Amino acid sequence: MSGQENSDIRPRRSALYMPGANPRALEKGRAVPADCLIMDVEDGVLPENKSEARENILAALAQGGYGGREKIIRINGMGTEWFEADIAAAARSGADGILIPKVDGPQTVRRVDQLLGEAGASAAFGIWCMLETPLGVLNARDTAQASDRLRVFTLGTADLSKELHADLHAPDRLPLITSIGLCVLAARAYGLALLDAPHFDLSDDAGFERASRQGKSFGFDGKTLLHPKTIAVANGVFGPSADEITWARRITEAWNVAASEGKGVTLVDGKLIEGLHVAEAGQLIALADRITALESGADLT
Repeated sequence: MSGQENSDIRPRRSALYMPGANPRALEKGRAVPADCLIMDVEDGVLPENKSEARENILAALAQGGYGGREKIIRINGMGTEWFEADIAAAARSGADGILIPKVDGPQTVRRVDQLLGEAGASAAFGIWCMLETPLGVLNARDTAQASDRLRVFTLGTADLSKELHADLHAPDRLPLITSIGLCVLAARAYGLALLDAPHFDLSDDAGFERASRQGKSFGFDGKTLLHPKTIAVANGVFGPSADEITWARRITEAWNVAASEGKGVTLVDGKLIEGLHVAEAGQLIALADRITALESGADLT
């Protein structure tokens, strides 16, 4: 969460993909405990069903009932026949933003930003970028600066692995370490949130949890998901634990006492506490508070 102000922090522990061609999935999305819902008209929808999927999503958003979840539409990519129509529809749909697939560089984000403005999207309407090509990863730094609407990078390892001629299922994702590191650096340098790729083996519960914990250790804020059954684990892994929240509040209180006495450092349980630790604690507390608000049904926009 580095680079984000506390007021801008929102939970993105779990982001569930839902195919727009499946109205039943869109209906179920109103009840799932995911922080974010990604309503899909791209890879999860056949070409002949894309227009219908878009209309399904618009109807579901108009009906409402999604609470404070962040509602994102994954549009079709630049250069496809559906690209501009997807953006125009999303701009006034009631969604919180769009996810652009296969972003190779900042020019794509600038074009989307322009089209959103022309379609009347509010200033709060966000852009998410999916980095899933070698060029997209190499240009992540420039892409991260391309628009004030930019909120989130998501990693797409299936297409990326294919283009890298790498093994998607290699232990510890070693072939992707360089790509992951570049995306993390770009996101953190420019204050963006960062979501890990899905785990594709839905029968591998232990592997999903292991991949989630690895993603958190890399620096991801959450994980994109393919099935509701994985939400609880993602929320648990990427959310602050009770012990972490308690510690954050303790060191914040101790720091405030020390600061009132003119001290720049303090000790808590023998650990040296400086300003950077308190800043990190403040972000964790803010995230915990917003998770509580989200789970109570509050609108975080």
